[in-house]
Amino acid sequence: MANIKSAIRRAKKSKKEALINRARKSKYKSAVKQMVTYLNSGKASEAKKFLPKFHSQLMKIAKTGTISKKTASRKISRITKKINNLKK
Repeated sequence: MANIKSAIRRAKKSKKEALINRARKSKYKSAVKQMVTYLNSGKASEAKKFLPKFHSQLMKIAKTGTISKKTASRKISRITKKINNLKK
């Protein structure tokens, strides 16, 4: 354990941030899983309804730095392509 006051504060802060990041990552993974479930079951209308919320969730998580913005954009782009291909 740290002895210096600032190191103790950093350790506390690090624990809090780790908890928050874990929650955000969990939210991200569950959103992706839900979208993949819609796509695999062929529910294009459900997937299309969920897309704006999915986009919003990913970008909120990306802006905090838990996942990179490029990763979020790539996921959104690929899933949007799959939704468009389902309709055809």
